[in-house]
Amino acid sequence: MAGMTAGIDWASEAHEVCVSEEGEVLERFSATHDERGIAGLARRLTRLGVVRVAIERPEGILVERLLAAGLEVLAIHPNQVKATRARFAVAHGKSDRFDAYVLAELARTDAHRFRALVPDSEETKALRALTRAREDLVGIRVELANQLRAQLQAFWPGALIFAAVDSPISLAFIKRYPGPADTRGLGAGRMAAFLTRNSYSGRTDPAELVERLNAAPKGTAGPAEQKARRAVVLGLVSSLEPIVSEIAALDAQIRERLAAHPDAAIFAPLFRDPKTTICPATLIAELGDARGRYPTEAAMAADAGMSPVALESGKLRVATFRRTCDKRLRSAVATLADSTRHWHPWAKEIYRRARARGQDHPHAIRTLGRAWIRVLWRCWQDGVPYDATLHGNSNRLQPAGG
Repeated sequence: MAGMTAGIDWASEAHEVCVSEEGEVLERFSATHDERGIAGLARRLTRLGVVRVAIERPEGILVERLLAAGLEVLAIHPNQVKATRARFAVAHGKSDRFDAYVLAELARTDAHRFRALVPDSEETKALRALTRAREDLVGIRVELANQLRAQLQAFWPGALIFAAVDSPISLAFIKRYPGPADTRGLGAGRMAAFLTRNSYSGRTDPAELVERLNAAPKGTAGPAEQKARRAVVLGLVSSLEPIVSEIAALDAQIRERLAAHPDAAIFAPLFRDPKTTICPATLIAELGDARGRYPTEAAMAADAGMSPVALESGKLRVATFRRTCDKRLRSAVATLADSTRHWHPWAKEIYRRARARGQDHPHAIRTLGRAWIRVLWRCWQDGVPYDATLHGNSNRLQPAGG
């Protein structure tokens, strides 16, 4: 498509913009990252007749405003910009103005190599915001839980009587008994009363929990160290409690949003438990609902990190792990593959054959994930829920017993 192109070097405070036509720079200017600057940037590009814009970000307010202005936006990975600089300069220099020019040129000469951004629906963007926020909070929860566990193992391992140190019942117990001295007189009766007050839903007998507590090794920390570690434990518990609560609240919101999403029915049959929400919600959020984003199943597999990268040179021919991908999508597809290998006959057989070929577990999961991508892509493109009776490769396993 002929016409003017623009490159925008994004920054947190001001963006450098280069507008060119047939390789000739027509204008250079800066736009501040505020409402006045962004609105003015979109108007100026439209007024100049720019048809395509290249930027090193796939999302954000600036990208959304450019799309809303009717501009075609190409998201170009920073590594691709870095590799392209040498085409336009002999010296290994770098500046925001120069990068804006490189982006404008890539938009002019290499637009066919990059995917034009297509905005997703409000439902998908809402689901994406929720699932990504939950992922971030889970990361924080895991880090704090590891710190809490390490503190307890150092002086009070008896507190680790529940399966997960960051479960609500475990946090409640540690908050009530943050040190070994706090458990004096704690027997089965008091433990039962504590569990009742905190609505414990587990099936472990209170007497068994007390037995676990008493059987744990006793620390040798003196009064001063115990006091210090007790304060640290209470601080970690106070930090964990609201995070655990917020994750539960996000789970409820994700469940509600997923139920209302038009693509939910496509992915639901892929999960044995109909109450599963996080994995299908993440799949929908990361794939989006713009079908042109993945014109082939190979494109989806590459973005999900389920296909290897080939290295060929002379006699050397190897396949290596794909590191550049949507890591959230890769995690969701890997979770799907790992869960289905336990109950889905076809998935179980794909995984078994991969292990038989000498692949370790992560590699076999990627092999199964790649196989699932072929199914996912077809269902996603057609908007049709997965139907095991129409899955040819799966059906071929049935006569042999799957």
